Amino acid sequence: MQKRTDARANDFAARLKWWRARRGLSQLALAGEAGISQRHLSFLELGRAQPSRDMVLRLADTLSVPLRQRNALLVAAGFAPVWRETDLAAPAMAQVRSAVDFMLAQQEPFPAVAVDRHWNLLQANGAAVRLVEFLVGPVAPGTAINMADALVAPGVLRPYLENWREVVRHFIRSVEADAAADGNAATAALLARLLAYDGVRQAVDAATEESDGGPVLPMRFRKDGTALNLFTAIATLGTPRDVTAEELRVESFFAMDEATASLFRRWAAAPGRTK
Repeated sequence: MQKRTDARANDFAARLKWWRARRGLSQLALAGEAGISQRHLSFLELGRAQPSRDMVLRLADTLSVPLRQRNALLVAAGFAPVWRETDLAAPAMAQVRSAVDFMLAQQEPFPAVAVDRHWNLLQANGAAVRLVEFLVGPVAPGTAINMADALVAPGVLRPYLENWREVVRHFIRSVEADAAADGNAATAALLARLLAYDGVRQAVDAATEESDGGPVLPMRFRKDGTALNLFTAIATLGTPRDVTAEELRVESFFAMDEATASLFRRWAAAPGRTK
């Protein structure tokens, strides 16, 4: 039993130290923010002291650890997870689904999608479907789609995105920030996969192009002489208490000019005709 307890303490100690380093805090700074002594924090990081459940929660909150990783800290310390991970289709998520449905519907006639933390598509409105059909053709119902792969990989959206290098450079930076913030192996794996695509590292390492003075980075699509200029906004739930809810994102696309807006309105008025 002693061996098991020691192993558990060491697992928690390593995770706690890793998160503190990830957040760029000294032991003194973290102890001060958490309202504990530096000596006690040092003992926790050395595995010489066992944390209480409340202490794990306090430190995780101070370090702004995501809910999924807070559960992992609790388990490492010998406690049961606190936060559930509920399927979006479950009855308990009805209010969240209703909010997502509302946001997607309100965005019409412009595209909007709901994705998880790793950009797996969960839901899309009609305008998003019409945009995809215009660019790459119909997608079979039930096809698993990862929006990050679709943007970054060579053969999907890249041929139609005129400023692909600039867009991908900014997108990869956002995934790097996610990987740094959540400490999730799946996020790190996503980043590695995206960077492995042809031309991505070169785009990321390229000198930053001068801004055209606009407040947001546009996505400039072009196909068969038709231009679409869009920018996006990403919404998250403000007070999540479930892993799925915390990792949910709704990305809405907006027209940057009247020609683009008019085209989306025409597509909405004549569903099925995106030519």
